[in-house]
Amino acid sequence: MTRTTESLTPELYEYLVAQGTPVDGVLADLVEETARLFPESKGMQIGPEQGTFTTLLTRISGARDAVEIGTFTGYSSICLARGLPEDGTLLALDVSDEWTSVARRYWERAGVADRITLRLGPALETLRSLPAEARFDLAFIDADKEGYVDYWEELVPRMRAGGILLADNTLSHGRVVDGADTTARVQGIRDFNARLVADDRVTQVLLPIGDGLTLARKN
Repeated sequence: MTRTTESLTPELYEYLVAQGTPVDGVLADLVEETARLFPESKGMQIGPEQGTFTTLLTRISGARDAVEIGTFTGYSSICLARGLPEDGTLLALDVSDEWTSVARRYWERAGVADRITLRLGPALETLRSLPAEARFDLAFIDADKEGYVDYWEELVPRMRAGGILLADNTLSHGRVVDGADTTARVQGIRDFNARLVADDRVTQVLLPIGDGLTLARKN
């Protein structure tokens, strides 16, 4: 028995991934094409274990209406959409037509395109244009880290009671505890993490999945 999370060596991580449901051909091809088309964007895609976790959590929670901030080439949106019922909806927000043009092709291949609506443009503006009432069962934030707090403040009122919010990269590769790192990206994550700790509208936990995955439930 241990009170701390196990540190993952590369070998242990490979073992961990191997114990999960294997990534199918659609997602495997998407990973390969994304790496080939956008080599400078390495690390922007969630890992296989996080993808499976996202699908399972979406399905277990019974989510029907979801929103994703930061779609990139579509890996996470496929994982989210696969967890939704056939009549479920996912609103995907991104600023790049180039990235999401890849996503649209793979949504079709994965058979989930009919569940996803893509809105291009600054996500904060799109969120603010939505009706103010609670409508979402699940939200996933994986975009510019400086914007996390603002996205959070727009999302929480639009989440139904019991709704699930996920935020990626909340450990910032360990830099959140490096006081010498004052970059805007890292400070954005620190500000976001501090905001959640003080937010009595939710119950939350920061999980050591990938680069840190925060899981919160609206009270």
